Amino acid sequence: MSDANGAAPAPAPPPAAGGSRLATLLPILLSAGILLAGNGVLLTLVAVRGRAEGFTDIQLGLIGAAYYVGNFAACLLTARLIQRSGHIRIFAVMAALAAIAVLVMLLLVDPWVWTGARCVMGLAFAGIATVIESWLNSLADRGNRGRILSLYRIVDLGAVTGAQFLMPAVGPEGFAIFVLVAIFYCTALIPVSASRLSNPEPPESALLRPRAIWLLSPVACAGCITIGLTNGAFRTLGPVYAQGMGLDVERIALFMSLGIAAGAIFQFPLGWLSDRFDRRSVLIASTAGAAAASLLLSHADGTLIYAGVFLFGGFAFPLYSLSVAHANDHARPGQYVELSLGLSFFFSLGATVGPFAASLVIDRFGPPAFFLYTSLMHGAFVAFVLYRMTRRPAVPRAMRARFVALIRSSPTLLRLTRGRNGAP
Repeated sequence: MSDANGAAPAPAPPPAAGGSRLATLLPILLSAGILLAGNGVLLTLVAVRGRAEGFTDIQLGLIGAAYYVGNFAACLLTARLIQRSGHIRIFAVMAALAAIAVLVMLLLVDPWVWTGARCVMGLAFAGIATVIESWLNSLADRGNRGRILSLYRIVDLGAVTGAQFLMPAVGPEGFAIFVLVAIFYCTALIPVSASRLSNPEPPESALLRPRAIWLLSPVACAGCITIGLTNGAFRTLGPVYAQGMGLDVERIALFMSLGIAAGAIFQFPLGWLSDRFDRRSVLIASTAGAAAASLLLSHADGTLIYAGVFLFGGFAFPLYSLSVAHANDHARPGQYVELSLGLSFFFSLGATVGPFAASLVIDRFGPPAFFLYTSLMHGAFVAFVLYRMTRRPAVPRAMRARFVALIRSSPTLLRLTRGRNGAP
């Protein structure tokens, strides 16, 4: 691997201690926050603007599915690209690709062009996440790992939730909002490029073995598929539901932000319970809660919509962390990166199908049927977990890995949660 001038890079200096190490996080977290804000507002904007441009619900579902195809491609490619060219170069390439894709969407308002652009953006954003999380991993040790993860979660929650209100502030019509998102992606280059960050150790290239991961934990794999089918569809088509229920742009932003914020709030009590009881029981309870909230949203109007989405987000979004924690209970040290890649595969499988399937439901039965779809998917997962509880005993509490609330991002993040050698 070489630097920008073709010379081999100098070895990374030893990590600084205490406050100096945390100060090194600032450019990484600043870049992450800018990127997450841009991506968060764009996920909502695509649905709202696409509808205004006359795209059908099915076309919007395909556009949403394409993003997750790009996400999965990045899981397979980014580690090798970083090993070849280095973190900063790949960060710059991916940020440029994301900005170009946003501007192409503005120049060519066509559903097929937008589908291709969103696939590129899914690749770019997941690649950027891998680079950022590699830097975070290089700065983490047993003493500060929890603080680094907490800071990253706060940045993620604050950026994505706050960014929802950029759309009503700027307006979804016209060109300004697309240009603003492109500016966000380009601006994110500045903190890391102007910093003194060194290239950390490249991320591991794990083998993708879906069958092995399924045999390790069928419940976790089925959970990730369900999350892709439901949460992936919600992030893509939640604004379509809200718009169909008569909400204006400001209220759509509030609707989406309530679901995202509730997911963060509910993570910790559900995780605490899962560390003390059979995780599958907590998975059943959380999934049943998401199914019940979905039923409420399928019949709600007025302020009940906001209560429903808060409960839906609170119970549905922690399911990824709970599924990963359950898989970790059965994994061996050194298996975590391969496990994370495998779970990303199953999530991407669901998220590729979910938005399109949900769009067919909305197109045929109307917006309220969207949450009947999510309720059905959650109900099917509850039935599967109940079946699995008859086939395999619970992992004893003393042998369980500690629950960690995860951002569903790149496989590199799971390595950060487990430590450098996979130790809890």
